[in-house]
Amino acid sequence: MKTVFRYSKIWWLMSKNAFLAVLTQRVGFGIFLLGKLLRFIFFFGFIFFLLKGTNRLAGYDLNQTLLFFLTFSLIDTLSQFFFREVYRFRPQVISGNFDLVLVKPVNALFRSLMGGADIIDLVTIPPLIFAVAYIGSLLHPGILHATYYILLVFNGLILATAFHIAVLALGIITLEVDYTIMVYRDLTNFTRFPIDIYKGPAKGILTFLIPVGVMMAFPAKAALGLISFSGVVWSVALGVFALFLALRFWNFALKKYASASS
Repeated sequence: MKTVFRYSKIWWLMSKNAFLAVLTQRVGFGIFLLGKLLRFIFFFGFIFFLLKGTNRLAGYDLNQTLLFFLTFSLIDTLSQFFFREVYRFRPQVISGNFDLVLVKPVNALFRSLMGGADIIDLVTIPPLIFAVAYIGSLLHPGILHATYYILLVFNGLILATAFHIAVLALGIITLEVDYTIMVYRDLTNFTRFPIDIYKGPAKGILTFLIPVGVMMAFPAKAALGLISFSGVVWSVALGVFALFLALRFWNFALKKYASASS
């Protein structure tokens, strides 16, 4: 418990510094925030007008499709909020500043993964939670299905954590973070809509080989009563296993790291 409190305090201090740095550039902050909001609103409108003409998408009505989109947005925004430091990791490795991270009395993975939260994403999280709760209430899920939904949202964050740790490890081995994190984001974008719209091997790849479907789509499916208890257990087991593999990969990458002084 003492360790958790210590790292929570460290995270708060680093995030506060990151917030203050962003707030010094208020014009840029306002532009980025406006861009995020407009992007969300336009895509929300796109879904609305798309289903207004067809009524259903892969068997899902408007509110159900919106739940998929909002769940994707919530998990994606939360992961960006907590793991924004990943996007700034490559310069540390190239410049040699990662050497300083390794010698400090703070876990290097924690510092590289959660070294500063994003205030822009923090602003958008409360409205997203409200939107998810409102659309979800229109679908009248039972207590059990709502519990499954919350559990699988947390599992989605575990999978997102595993993906970001893998990106950091690849950044140490290949010095490439920008491209791999963009590949990750492109893959998750496939799950803005229900993965049932994909046919053939694409659906299986997004579910089993690259489990972005489990991460983003399964919570909404659980809320709609389309995921059984065994499916929930399998999803959580997959999330824990992915995190275990990512941590092993990170430890392997550290052994391959050649410091700037070597």
